[in-house]
Amino acid sequence: MRVIRADKASVFQALLSADTLKDCVPGAQEVTGTPEEGFNAVVVQKVGPVKATFKGVVTVSDLVENEALTLTGEGKGGAAGFAKGSASVTLNEVPEGTELSYVVEAKIGGKLAQLGSRIIDGFAKKMADQFFTRFQEKVEGPSDDSEEAAG
Repeated sequence: MRVIRADKASVFQALLSADTLKDCVPGAQEVTGTPEEGFNAVVVQKVGPVKATFKGVVTVSDLVENEALTLTGEGKGGAAGFAKGSASVTLNEVPEGTELSYVVEAKIGGKLAQLGSRIIDGFAKKMADQFFTRFQEKVEGPSDDSEEAAG
C-alpha cells in the first residue's frame, strides 16, 4: 500500500495509460494498446539465473471507475517458459491524496517453474514494488526534495 499525492481520477487514468505502463513496468521495452483492447508488451527480465524476453498481453478487468481494477499480464519467454501475473488495485481517497493498495499473484511454467515458488514469489513482490514505486514517482512528478538533491 502507498499514498500518492494526486486525486483518484488522475491515479486511475495513469493506471490505464500505455505510456505509464511502459515507464513503470521493470524491463519494459515496449507497451502499446488500449485498456479496452488490452496492451501488447515486450519485457526483458532476469528471474534468478534465467534471463528472458517475454512477449505478451496485459489486460484490464474488474474495472470500477476511479475505485479499482485488476491488471493481468501474461507473457511467453521462449525456452524460459511463461509468466502470468496479476495485480488487483484498489484506490481510496485520503487527506494526502489517494491510497493505492494492491494484491499480487504470479504463476510461471517451463524452465522458470524449476526455480521454486520462493524465488518466484519474491520476484513477483519485487516487480510489483518496483512498478508501484515508479508509478508513484511518475504520477506525483518530481518532488521538491529531488530537485534540491539534483541541484
